Amino acid sequence: MSSITADSSSAAAGRSALRGVLVAFSAYAVFAFSDASIKILHGVVPSYQVAFIGALFGFAAVPFLKRREDGWLDVVKTSNRPLWLLRFICGATGAICSVIAFTKLPMAEAFALLFLLPSFVTILSVIFLKEDVRWQRWTAVILGFVGVLIVLRPGFRELSIGHFCAAIGGLAAAISIVINRALGSKEKRISLYGAGLFGTLVVSGFLMLSEVMAPTATQWIFLASYGLLGALGNVLLMNAAHMAPANLVAPPQYSQMLWAIVFGYLLFNDSIDMPMAFGIVLIIFSGLLTLARERKRGTPLPAAVAGNTQAALATAQEDEPATPER
Repeated sequence: MSSITADSSSAAAGRSALRGVLVAFSAYAVFAFSDASIKILHGVVPSYQVAFIGALFGFAAVPFLKRREDGWLDVVKTSNRPLWLLRFICGATGAICSVIAFTKLPMAEAFALLFLLPSFVTILSVIFLKEDVRWQRWTAVILGFVGVLIVLRPGFRELSIGHFCAAIGGLAAAISIVINRALGSKEKRISLYGAGLFGTLVVSGFLMLSEVMAPTATQWIFLASYGLLGALGNVLLMNAAHMAPANLVAPPQYSQMLWAIVFGYLLFNDSIDMPMAFGIVLIIFSGLLTLARERKRGTPLPAAVAGNTQAALATAQEDEPATPER
């Protein structure tokens, strides 16, 4: 009888994990649509203003990210104010840089650079958390940077502010993840989310004062799409993390590259040559290798890469085990 019960529980857990993975794929598709909304604006609306408005719409996710035991003021409360403020700065930096990157670069190229996030996490974890990183993870880091060099081909292609911002956006998100690891499970997810959200509001709000413009009705549609879809993506990822382990929720983030290629081809007349395609494959392989190694070591996994860098919080700090739905 106990064997039948165990088999039933295992099957239920398997179904829950499958649903979680499918929800994760849906979340990353939603993020890709959010990022495409930025690019459709073609830089007509200043990047600081786009980030500010996106953060305003980002508050739509707060009621869904808030746990029953959380208070509304926990959005700004923290157990470590210096690290909370560092997340505040990283949230603003990541959001603004991501907006600029998607405005200036082909979507696939922007994602290729943002996908350096796992490599940045590995390096920062060694420096600040004193993690023991062995040759397999260093190999993944090297492959990632080789892939970036192939994509960018410095000296053969003109580099722009978009390339710089994409790399900085990935680095800012990586710092946020290392902060999450340093804080551990004692910090509430809603507090970490609030740090990045308020950081983006304050910093981008200050920077946009010199060039505020009144968006047209059509532009408001895409601005709302950027912010609300980003919020929806967070909620979907949170639900995915409840249904499936983080090591299953994280890898589908690379499906965003497929969306980027499709959007780039159909909407923005982007093209990818063979060297760039090879570099993108190396970067993705590097990230997946890092995820596989961290899964084996039981290390909290790097979270989602998206134009809305708040996505990191949907899977980060998720210390509750996935349980089958009833």
